Amino acid sequence: MKRDELSPALGWTLARRAERMNPSVLREILKVTERPGIISFAGGLPSPRTFPVAEFAEACDKVLRADGPGALQYAASEGYGPLREAVAAMLPWKVDPAQVLITTGSQQGLDLVAKVMIDSGSRVLVETPTYLGALQAFAPMEPEAVGIASDAEGMDVADLRARRGDARFLYVLPNFQNPTGRTMSEPRRQALVDTARELGLPIVEDNPYGDLWFDAPPPAPLTARNPEGCIYLGSFSKVLAPGLRLGFIVAPPAVFPKLLQAKQAADLHSPGFNQRMVFEVMRDGFLDRHVPTIRALYKAQRDAMLAALARECAELGVTWNVPDGGMFLWARLPQGVNAIDLLPKAVERDVAFVPGAAFYAGAADTRTLRLSFVTASEEQIATGIAALAAAIREALPC
Repeated sequence: MKRDELSPALGWTLARRAERMNPSVLREILKVTERPGIISFAGGLPSPRTFPVAEFAEACDKVLRADGPGALQYAASEGYGPLREAVAAMLPWKVDPAQVLITTGSQQGLDLVAKVMIDSGSRVLVETPTYLGALQAFAPMEPEAVGIASDAEGMDVADLRARRGDARFLYVLPNFQNPTGRTMSEPRRQALVDTARELGLPIVEDNPYGDLWFDAPPPAPLTARNPEGCIYLGSFSKVLAPGLRLGFIVAPPAVFPKLLQAKQAADLHSPGFNQRMVFEVMRDGFLDRHVPTIRALYKAQRDAMLAALARECAELGVTWNVPDGGMFLWARLPQGVNAIDLLPKAVERDVAFVPGAAFYAGAADTRTLRLSFVTASEEQIATGIAALAAAIREALPC
């Protein structure tokens, strides 16, 4: 029987959770940006200029020569022991390596947290706005995602108290947040941790950008203030290379075993060869020398974007923040201009961004947009912001 004769007889019934799996708005936008000539401020991609290619080439050779068969074999689900120890040692609070779980990118960490912590109908509290990838990771578990009011200092603690309900956990990105680029202030961090402890509310702290500060490091992590009440997610994507797909979870003993079991069911283990290479690159203090070069590059690109916005967009009524680190800034369009409607007009002028509406758990501010400043050159930033300003000018109501 031919394959096409079989198809009509197949009764594929998808799980209900599959209906909640939707294409990433960001990935769909990125397809547009692949068109030649597009200047993209849309992607959350690190600059390829920061990838330490030579160091990884050397590490690859060392790993294969030292123990090639071991590096290419199945490995422990928890992760490569020396890498887990290195992660524990680099964190600014006392961490037992036994609490470290190596993941296939920090995105897998979000997926594992969702599987272990969320039942259908569970309330999950998030910032307003919040990371789109987290909303996507949580969605198949059918939670009620509730956005908590947030300002330039971070999450509003009074609104958190008012909307806590029976939430399973609070998800937050305190450092150079995606999408807004904002950093939670020291007083707000302490108030948030104290309130969460009082309410018995676990915190899931996501920190992929924390090392990318420009002038001064951010305040201490939330997890450092209450290790037993927090799950901490980190990543090697922003300081080494995203193609390695390596991140980590630091979890209290009460939840670590279940996260490990979810990891075993998902992929058995993250690539052991990649883990050994990362450890080899890290072991002589390379990150201490390498990350400052990333900070310097990104700060110069941020400054170029801020200058271009001031030059091209201030008179149009556009407002924006000034991030202290990371990869993004957050802008708001003038009254009467919708970022979703603006995007195709911008693409016609060979520039792209991400409309902010996708990052909201509840009612969205359709005038917001996210701009990434790290993959475009300073010249491209100037050209792209000028093109964006032209699109905004055309979209302004008469």
